Amino acid sequence: MSLLRQGRSFVAVGLLQWAADWCVMFALSRAGVPVGAANIAGRVVGALLGFWLNGNYTFARDGQRPGWRQLGRYVLLWCANTTLSTAGVTTIDALFGLHGAWLGKPLVDGTLALGSFLASRHWVYR
Repeated sequence: MSLLRQGRSFVAVGLLQWAADWCVMFALSRAGVPVGAANIAGRVVGALLGFWLNGNYTFARDGQRPGWRQLGRYVLLWCANTTLSTAGVTTIDALFGLHGAWLGKPLVDGTLALGSFLASRHWVYR
């Protein structure tokens, strides 16, 4: 599978994943849930969607489905990215307020996306 095809698919899945993540974070934080907790909840929803789509489409090899090994690696990557993402949005929230956190989340998560692609391609789904 070509790098370009995987890259396009990863971006498409990532946009769906991010939209689900952001919507959950927005809805929960608007309802009064602290930004950090709302961000983690959003990332869980996005992670479930992303693992399934990327494992079955983006990085699928010869009809193989992702297994426990891939899930374990994905969880480690997700924990690292969630820690970085949550630190980023809570810092933005402290500096610029809730609206700043809503607007800053795409920048924080977008920054993490390139590393996630490389780790997924070369480590998680192998």
